[in-house]
Amino acid sequence: QVQLVESGGGLVQAGGSLRLSCVASGRLFSRYVMGWFRQAPGKEREFVVGINVYGGTNYADSVKGRFTISRDNAKNTVYLQMNTLEPEDTAVYYCAVAGGSRITVSVQEAGYDYWGQGTQVTVST
Repeated sequence: QVQLVESGGGLVQAGGSLRLSCVASGRLFSRYVMGWFRQAPGKEREFVVGINVYGGTNYADSVKGRFTISRDNAKNTVYLQMNTLEPEDTAVYYCAVAGGSRITVSVQEAGYDYWGQGTQVTVST
């Protein structure tokens, strides 16, 4: 069983930065695609970014150039560096593991098997 714990969320002014972390336990973290999703109030959960086992990435257009995903397999941790934050980035951010994928970074929720509880990110004007 995989357990994911996110941290690093908070309140930040527009233009500011935050770094989210997600620590995974229970299985061999380094073997699988990891992803970040987010869900804003009243909206469906949406794909943000994912990273495969070789470091290949896939970003949503809305965050390209502002967000950076990375992973540290030795620490079983995936990070999301978020810069130049906008009020539209306000959401609960979730990390997820694609237990059946090493290379292909799915943008669909169905492509991921395990989810964290989420961490709130609020960007004020």
